[in-house]
Amino acid sequence: MNSLTELFVSVDDFWQKFEPIWYPHLLESGQRQRLRASRLCESEIMTILILFHQSQYRTFKAFYTQYVLLHLADAFPNLVSYKRFVALKKRVGIALWVYLRLNTGVCTGISYVDSTSLSVCHNRRIERHRVFKGWAKRGKTTMGWFFGFKLHVVINDLGELVAVHLTPGNVDDRRPLPTLVKRVFGKVFGDKGYLSQDLKDDLWAKGVELITAIRQNMKPQLMTLQDKLLLQRRFIIETIFGRLKQGCQIDHSRHRSIDNFMVNLFAGLIAYCKQDNKPAVTLDPNDYQALLAQ
Repeated sequence: MNSLTELFVSVDDFWQKFEPIWYPHLLESGQRQRLRASRLCESEIMTILILFHQSQYRTFKAFYTQYVLLHLADAFPNLVSYKRFVALKKRVGIALWVYLRLNTGVCTGISYVDSTSLSVCHNRRIERHRVFKGWAKRGKTTMGWFFGFKLHVVINDLGELVAVHLTPGNVDDRRPLPTLVKRVFGKVFGDKGYLSQDLKDDLWAKGVELITAIRQNMKPQLMTLQDKLLLQRRFIIETIFGRLKQGCQIDHSRHRSIDNFMVNLFAGLIAYCKQDNKPAVTLDPNDYQALLAQ
């Protein structure tokens, strides 16, 4: 219960500052008039959503009906039915995004960039799919074709999320990179998908050095031993993608609306940001000796 209490206090403190700014915007746009009153406050909704992505449950329905309603009734005395809670989720989408931005890490001068696919349906059902029509697109990764979105991520050497960006599945990885590194300085390591001399020159002018792997038919590039070792540690971002998908449940094809998809994604990313034991990049003298011996 201590971790639950700490999570709720953090979320509620954020909401107390966010609400006075957000609700006047809703009133001006006319959206606030269409919000039906709820027994659950927004802080509780956000906490339950993040808590699901910290749990071992595979589906939110099982988590809510088998755990929240049965075991957290004392912590949340005004719980609503599962169907009503699903309808309430979209209210906190913008708040979750802002809260995510406040919980991301800061640039340390060493960053890694990569993207991962978020499928919204099986390839055999693409032609019949309607929920994300006009939003999701066909894309291709090293694992094959998919239909959905790409999550572009920049992390630091401590394993913390620094920046995230969502695009349709057919967007080239290089296109959102200038936006991703707006708050980044120093060196950014990426795979061969980010090879582009024009992009490299553009980022260099902004104080960011892009270092990527090279293709077999390219000339070797000069770089320091430290840069070579850091480039070899690029697998850390794949480890983080595994945690996000397997542990934080950001990737599944059961969404019934774009709003719920975004809420699920934001809450999952926040759950990862709240983890203590993130994978980090470490270098020791033995690493340098092993590289010299190659």
